[in-house]
Amino acid sequence: MEVVIVPDAKAGGELIAEAMAQLLRRKPDALLGVATGSTPLPIYEALASKVRSGAVDASQARIAQLDEYVGLPTEHPESYRSVLRREVLEPLGIPMSSFMGPDGTAEDIPGACAAYDVALAEAGGVDLQLLGIGTDGHIGFNEPCSSLASRTRIKTLTEQTRVDNARFFEGDISQVPHHVITQGIGTILEARHLVLLATGEGKADAVAATVEGAVAAVCPASALQLHPHATVVVDEGAASKLKFADYFRHTFVNKPDWQGI
Repeated sequence: MEVVIVPDAKAGGELIAEAMAQLLRRKPDALLGVATGSTPLPIYEALASKVRSGAVDASQARIAQLDEYVGLPTEHPESYRSVLRREVLEPLGIPMSSFMGPDGTAEDIPGACAAYDVALAEAGGVDLQLLGIGTDGHIGFNEPCSSLASRTRIKTLTEQTRVDNARFFEGDISQVPHHVITQGIGTILEARHLVLLATGEGKADAVAATVEGAVAAVCPASALQLHPHATVVVDEGAASKLKFADYFRHTFVNKPDWQGI
């Protein structure tokens, strides 16, 4: 696992966006796994800026969804499909026909979960998967004690998560769904490159457990230690609990210029 410490969220977004741009130059139809929430916004903004300037063409890229609410109509403005259309596809000039995600409105939810895993495999697998991390170490909606071999499945949201997400639903927790579909940890680990961005001191304990702690279900993100190409990008706040922070800084500064992240 490579750990890159950056000054702030904007710098992290620029760094990751450049890695995505390099991937798209090599493979214009790359399958990009994307996440929702505020953390990845600097990445999407930086990549969209590159598209507008002509530095990269993302129009042939394909987009894969990490998770989705269950029972929320796809056209609902807060369905993750709608959010990603606004924040990723439209700014990057990618048509909805190049988007794939689990069907949170399906009558057979377990069947929809299994179908999504099959669809990802048939699409050739995810080339680069973006991830955020929760203060408890969750990735996607894989809460602590999730199986490290789990596949795409339905999960029940904790009450705290529903409280946190109520801000997207006019502050009304009753509008927040109780369930989501999420890629499992085993599914996530099949992507060729995992890139996790974490910012702020509130994520420091989770980052330390992920990077320097034991691989354990109690910290789902620690499974990234098992991946052959995982990159963790953190700002100074999120890096504040890392014992090997100086080593991580040294190795990044002395990397060959051609290596990237």
